[in-house]
Amino acid sequence: MELAEKYWFSSWFDTPYYHILYKDRNDDEARDFMKNLVSFLELPQGASILDLACGRGRHSVFLNSLGFDVTGVDLSENSIAYAKQFENETLQFDEHCMCKPVDEKFDAVFNLFTSLGYFDQEKDNLESIQAIREEIKEGGYGVIDFMNVTKVMENLVPAEVKTVKGIDFDIKRRVQDGYILKDIKFEDDGESYEYTEKVRALDLDKFREYFKKAGINLKHTFGNYNLDPFDEKTSDRLILVFN
Repeated sequence: MELAEKYWFSSWFDTPYYHILYKDRNDDEARDFMKNLVSFLELPQGASILDLACGRGRHSVFLNSLGFDVTGVDLSENSIAYAKQFENETLQFDEHCMCKPVDEKFDAVFNLFTSLGYFDQEKDNLESIQAIREEIKEGGYGVIDFMNVTKVMENLVPAEVKTVKGIDFDIKRRVQDGYILKDIKFEDDGESYEYTEKVRALDLDKFREYFKKAGINLKHTFGNYNLDPFDEKTSDRLILVFN
């Protein structure tokens, strides 16, 4: 069995419809976040960065444009195939599952835009964090950018229809068994499709538990892409900086 076939999300993330539904993600916001983050970490020009679960590489490409040596990895074959068009001497992309360490160490390892917590097995989340620890050079940093699950669950929109490129995505959200689930149904060219996104509702206490088991030191917590302090009730994001 291929590695990607072990995980439910590989089939959805590998479809063109995933990228259609999320095509309006805010690139300006993402770029500002990267600038704020590398400035806060005081990463020097030429520092090595691993973009873990990089998708089609939008963060990787921008970080590389800032002068960093970037490696982007993702489980999605199609996303990596797309990202490879941007490769150069200091920007590389490879297929890889985050629950195993890559065979290299970096000045910084970034896991961005809620790209953890999709695994069915609890041990895979812990192993992913342990892998990040193995990938960080001495004196380097890891960063996990996750949703603030407390605010998300308190403000969950149960149902909506989002129309993108003429496709009506019928979206329903729910919380079940410690996961936040998003059921997505749509039709295109006479065919019906149905997918479910499933993300474990990891809060700050759960990350602290993972970090303790992984031997990781949590240094800073931020609540948005401007790196303002984290507040469980009001913050949009949970951004963890550790080593």
